[in-house]
Amino acid sequence: MSTNTATRSWRGKAEDDEERTTAESGDAASVKNLRGRSRALLGSLLRPHRTRIFGIIALLLLMSGANLAGPYLVQLGIDSGIPPLVDGGDYTVIAWVGVGFVVVTIVDYLATRGDVSLTGKVSQELLLDLRQRVFRHFNRLSVNFHERFTSGRVVARMTSDMDAIRELSDNGVHDLVLSVLNVVAIAGIMLWMDTELALVALLSFPVMAVLANWFRKYSTVVYRRTRETIALVIVYFVESMGGVRAVQSYRREPRNQHIFDGLNADNRDANINGHRAAALFAAGTKGIGNVCVAVVLVYGGFLVMEGQTQIGVLAAFLLYLRRFYEPMQELTMFYNTLQSATAALEKLAGVLDEEPDVAEPREPTPLPQARGQIDFTGVGFSYRTGTVVLPEFDLRIPAGQTVAIVGATGAGKTTVAKLVARFYDPVEGVVSLDGVDLRRLAQTDLRRAIAMVTQENFLFNGTVGENIAFGRPDASRADVRTAARAIGADEFIAALPDGYDTDVRKRGGRLSAGQRQLVAFARAFLADPRVLILDEATSSLDIPSERLVQRALRTILADRTAIIIAHRLSTVEIADRVLVMEAGRVVEDGPPQTLIENSGQYARLHEQWQDSLV
Repeated sequence: MSTNTATRSWRGKAEDDEERTTAESGDAASVKNLRGRSRALLGSLLRPHRTRIFGIIALLLLMSGANLAGPYLVQLGIDSGIPPLVDGGDYTVIAWVGVGFVVVTIVDYLATRGDVSLTGKVSQELLLDLRQRVFRHFNRLSVNFHERFTSGRVVARMTSDMDAIRELSDNGVHDLVLSVLNVVAIAGIMLWMDTELALVALLSFPVMAVLANWFRKYSTVVYRRTRETIALVIVYFVESMGGVRAVQSYRREPRNQHIFDGLNADNRDANINGHRAAALFAAGTKGIGNVCVAVVLVYGGFLVMEGQTQIGVLAAFLLYLRRFYEPMQELTMFYNTLQSATAALEKLAGVLDEEPDVAEPREPTPLPQARGQIDFTGVGFSYRTGTVVLPEFDLRIPAGQTVAIVGATGAGKTTVAKLVARFYDPVEGVVSLDGVDLRRLAQTDLRRAIAMVTQENFLFNGTVGENIAFGRPDASRADVRTAARAIGADEFIAALPDGYDTDVRKRGGRLSAGQRQLVAFARAFLADPRVLILDEATSSLDIPSERLVQRALRTILADRTAIIIAHRLSTVEIADRVLVMEAGRVVEDGPPQTLIENSGQYARLHEQWQDSLV
């Protein structure tokens, strides 16, 4: 496959996934629905700041009034102040005009200062609210969503999309309101000052309307494309850097670079198209304005010579006319920002509109003290591919029993664990804890009762002690040490430079794979769940570390229900009961020693494992 083809293929798949995620399928109904949701989101963000917004509008009115007073004062100075000064040396009018300019300057300064300060405060609080909503919602969404919605898109939503909205809230709305006020006020003032000149000036409006309508339609498409392309750049960057070991191992650097260059070029081209449209609109607006000023100057000069208007009126009129077209330029920049922010808001609204596949019950059944009995009753389950993983699955695990599940890859072992942890809900049937359907339990009760340790447990930036206390942030240092000793991690932690205060660095990079797994065991032990799931939890441990954990597991699993999924049968041997799964069904069930004596599948697996140790 050529590089260009690979780039197009990756881009197409990423864009399809993006559209499915945000419901932007391209049909009119979906787009209308998405825009409606984005407007509702914007309204909910602005609603708490209504009083401040009215204050900002009042300050903008003061700024607009101060800005528009200048040309009028110029007219008074020319037509009413200069003649008395020339004829009799009367400075009264000119002096009052000077005082007027001082007052206008002070008002403009105070209003601008208050407006910038208040606008900045509202903007930052709005962004704070939006980021909190998005982060909270991402945490609520199910594992299934996060497996489909790549981390790069999460980053794009929280970075480039937030930046687009910040630009709009910081300056865009301010410029829009001030520009609209100035355009409306100046049009009214010009009609009041000289209707004939105003009508000549307004002859340019039909041309401006045609140009503005073209820019509105074209820029809507262009600026949405800029948001899409920058999102793809971020997604591919995060994906490539997240898998940098595989990239370097398989010498994918040149090919990945070419794909990234193609995506980056798309973003460049989209932005160039946006700037080209803005340039055409800005230049057209400026050209129309200059032509209009020239026409008004010639026609106004003729009216002055004929005595039909005063020179001061013409001077003020020309100043107002210049200020009339300046807001048009600002409206151009605002529309750029508006289109970019609208596309970003639509994507964020699409994410916030996603419903968790595993939803919190509206009226949860309380379960403050779980015993740990797990029941699968007629459970059917399949992933999005449609392949049935568990057909009519039934299983009971009594409270306090340690059950090991073994079988070939794809037999459904991990699916059973994910259903118990309620990372997914069954398509059919019920998974229950102590007789209560997991779908009826509050998430707090569920997570307190059930914990899962996998082969790739995530360690967060922070100290070893903080990572062990992750599930119980209020745990004392003594509790943390007790948990570490119970699983045999205290010795290696004490040998670290700062002991329990040693920073584990990004994703626990300061620790070995075995040490990270021991920290994860200590975390689970400290959380003290009634049901503990170990999904290949010892697969990354070396033999000495595994033996250390084996001794600790009997202590950890005592008096609690445990589900152990493992290929290493050394871990399975501590189980009270072994389930052998095949194609989503339990084909053998019994104590480990009994299954070995029965010479079935588990006996063969055990024999193969023993042979591998020789």
